[in-house]
Amino acid sequence: MTHRADESSLNNFHRYPRYTVVLPLTPDNQPSDGASTMDSDHQETDSIISLDESTSMVKSNTTMLVRSGTGDFDHNRFLFETKGTYGIGNAFWGNAATIGGYRSIRDDGDDGYDDGAGVSMSDFMDKPWKPLTRKVKIPAAVLSPYRLLVLLRLIVLGFFITWRIRNPNPDAMWLWGMSIVCEIWFAFSWILDQLPKLNPINRTVDLQTLREKFELPSPANPEGRSDLPGLDVFISTADPDKEPPLVTANTVLSVLATDYPVEKLSIYISDDGASLLTFEAMAEASIFAEIWVPFCRKHDIEPRNPESYFGMKGDPTRNKKRSDFVKDRRWMKREYDEFKIRINGLPASINERLEAFNLRENRRAKINGDMEDPPIATWMADGTHWPGAWYTKTSDHTKADHAGILQVMIKVPEYDHVFGTTAVHDFIDMTNIDLRLPMFVYVSREKRQGFDHNKKAGAMNALVRASAILSNGPFILNFDCDHYIYNSMAIREGMCYMMDRGGDRICYIQFPQRFEGIDPSDRYANHNTVFFDGNMRALDGLQGPMYVGTGCLFRRFALYGFNPPRAIEYTGFYGQYKNPAMEVKAMKEGEDPEKRLLNVPPELDLPNKFGKSMALLESIPICEYQGRPLADHPSIRNGRPPGALIINRQSLDAPTVAEAVSVISCWYEDKTEWGDRVGWIYGSVTEDVVTGYRMHNRGWRSVYCITKRDAFRGTAPINLTDRLHQVLRWATGSVEIFFSRNNAIFASRRLKFLQRVAYLNVGIYPFTSIFLIIYCTLPALSLFTGQFIVQSLNVTFLIYLLIISIALVLLALLEVKWSGIGLEEWWRNEQFWLIGGTSAHLAAVLQGILKVIAGIEISFTLTSKATSEDEDDLYADLYVVKWTSLFIPPLTIIVVNIVAVVVGFSRTVYSEIPEWNKLVGGLFFSFWVLAHMYPFAKGLMGRRGRMPTIIFVWSGLIAITVSLLWLAVTSPIEEVSMSSTVTDLDSENPY
Repeated sequence: MTHRADESSLNNFHRYPRYTVVLPLTPDNQPSDGASTMDSDHQETDSIISLDESTSMVKSNTTMLVRSGTGDFDHNRFLFETKGTYGIGNAFWGNAATIGGYRSIRDDGDDGYDDGAGVSMSDFMDKPWKPLTRKVKIPAAVLSPYRLLVLLRLIVLGFFITWRIRNPNPDAMWLWGMSIVCEIWFAFSWILDQLPKLNPINRTVDLQTLREKFELPSPANPEGRSDLPGLDVFISTADPDKEPPLVTANTVLSVLATDYPVEKLSIYISDDGASLLTFEAMAEASIFAEIWVPFCRKHDIEPRNPESYFGMKGDPTRNKKRSDFVKDRRWMKREYDEFKIRINGLPASINERLEAFNLRENRRAKINGDMEDPPIATWMADGTHWPGAWYTKTSDHTKADHAGILQVMIKVPEYDHVFGTTAVHDFIDMTNIDLRLPMFVYVSREKRQGFDHNKKAGAMNALVRASAILSNGPFILNFDCDHYIYNSMAIREGMCYMMDRGGDRICYIQFPQRFEGIDPSDRYANHNTVFFDGNMRALDGLQGPMYVGTGCLFRRFALYGFNPPRAIEYTGFYGQYKNPAMEVKAMKEGEDPEKRLLNVPPELDLPNKFGKSMALLESIPICEYQGRPLADHPSIRNGRPPGALIINRQSLDAPTVAEAVSVISCWYEDKTEWGDRVGWIYGSVTEDVVTGYRMHNRGWRSVYCITKRDAFRGTAPINLTDRLHQVLRWATGSVEIFFSRNNAIFASRRLKFLQRVAYLNVGIYPFTSIFLIIYCTLPALSLFTGQFIVQSLNVTFLIYLLIISIALVLLALLEVKWSGIGLEEWWRNEQFWLIGGTSAHLAAVLQGILKVIAGIEISFTLTSKATSEDEDDLYADLYVVKWTSLFIPPLTIIVVNIVAVVVGFSRTVYSEIPEWNKLVGGLFFSFWVLAHMYPFAKGLMGRRGRMPTIIFVWSGLIAITVSLLWLAVTSPIEEVSMSSTVTDLDSENPY
């Protein structure tokens, strides 16, 4: 039909000439139902519509046919206002009869779609298989110049050392000889440190894909229950005096509240001191967790350590959506303050209880007429004796002699969600919040006289056995008591690597260590970012990072000492040839493939290796099977079917707990391979490095997981003395590794060449201290004697020195680029490398040599202590000076170089023929040494530059001794007599 448009609306448009437009049949250009009638034949055939200047056949839109500014037809308006036919696919699936509102008819009358096939939109919703992780390579623009500079510096070092050997200093051969030996060792040490850094990589994970695969409904998991594997978290502590119970309790709370399926998570705390104070602090933490954990889930709290959360600066309401958050946070802060009061008041309440109960026992003994007084016992709150260490030392109740203790403080959680109500807390609404808590177990292994308990490694192995009986999680995450979960999603990120394709060959996931409470300048390189962000990232490109003691997610099956599936052996001079390792024997007839242990050595005798506990032995194939990745892709060779881990978890019974108590006894490891091939390895102070090395040596690989938000955080010593003693312990362990069978020289062919170099450097680096001390005294000797390591500062020597220095600086800049560390952090690391190398490393070498040769163990302990003057100062401990014998070598180097600078400058100025080139060379290297020693000198001065008296005494003694030695060596009287004799001879000589 035709109708006249509104004249006022047409005045705004240009006047168009008469034209003809061909339009397809769409609902927009069809008559409406209530309009005037149109001839039926005209409806069917009129696809050519003639338009008048003021009329239109379009339903209600005149502008649809308006030309554009260029005079062309406005196709955009036409498309936007026209309904098309989408068809079928994963973007849109229309009705089988009317696709897009109209029947799709082909020439043959068929609609083109097979309605009888039962195909619908849901069939297109299955997403393609996606990996959980991927590697992110370092840009070639950074890595290629880095490798080229390493090669260039290596070549220049070779030419430089060759030139130095061929050009001795005949005036001071002893000085030249010492410098040559030191420089050769430094070049060798640099090669060991640099080669493993040639292939750094980054990694990233896909948490959304992890959720889709393991926690969303699927045909194998119709209810969408979690199909993630179980996880056992180990927290170790030993002494409540050095490790405050409040710190340990906060660590436990952060783990209890982490974002991981509650029914799959179990927490174990190892109290190697068997302290009642720690036990009751953990009981208080279990009670407080009942409101803290639901509060974290309700408001998505980060971090979930209460002390860190309430101590954070900034706006706490940021990104919080619930209107009751401010009120809930206020009440939770009050609850936490009361919790801290209870924890800090435990020592006093325990002492009051002990006095009351012991007084009662004394009265009973007197009433009963007992001749002997009862022992001064330590009492629990229920009026029974504490089975662990008593406050008063008594037989069978000391830290080194007590019964085993295992207490399930939080039982196994329900399988289904337990949602809260308004009645859970008086002021915090917990409606629709899951109230369940993970299982929490307190463990203190048995200790008896005459047994070697192997310190932390023995405690960790006891937890491995006890957890295998109680929960048997296929993965284990271990923490020190002062390290807590800072990122509640970190465990899921680590699990992405274990559950991805090829994850069955990963033995552990190492997270970087991050620290709090470090002074802003990081004077003693406590953050250690050069190691954690540089060396460890580079090792991830080889066979994987080393295990560094805490924040590590283990595969339990790898800890048991088994070989990995599909292991590779590397042969050739530098491991350039790869060959499959020896496979396991063929599976026996009728053997269940799902319970088949992977790569079990044929000679493996389980009872002799793991002990006599049948429950422990039966748990081994279960944990291996549950730790496999999903078999959802043809490339996954050793997987498990989806939905295999959604079964309900059994509650604990008395026989199970009794079995767990038996495996933590001190005699259980007798005649087994615990600590030798199974679990944490014994025999070294640094049991962590040895344990990781053994796994790599069997062919396993590890992964370094760097999260955007720090995964875990802990504390580190900021005091100079404490820091040096920490480095001393690490270096001592490295020396022990060097003199043991764990030396990488004896590694198997399953260890990659560059990975072998990295482990070799672990055992060798402390010995650099010997050459470092010699080299740091060479500038002083040069200034004292007026000689130098070269005969003269010629152009060749200076060019070599310049090229080597520039290459080192450029390498540092590129390393900063790909590792993400700062230049200041790199410089602090260089400074403390010299400080630690001339003090703690030397002591470790001396201690290790004496232990190996003579069996003598030397411990460097504090000889005097000072306390902080300002308890309110967060960094007050930084200024505390605690004298230790480790101060002597670096202090001697500083004093000797300062005295030498004065002596050398005075000699040159007052010399008849001054040799300025040798003075400049000596001064340059002396200032190089003193610049590296600056943080050490600043630490000795304490707060406001006040230096302890003992420092002045030692400095004076060293200065006097050096001066006397210099006078004795130079012998000025002999020089005068010799010069007079020469003068007399010259006068007698007629020529």
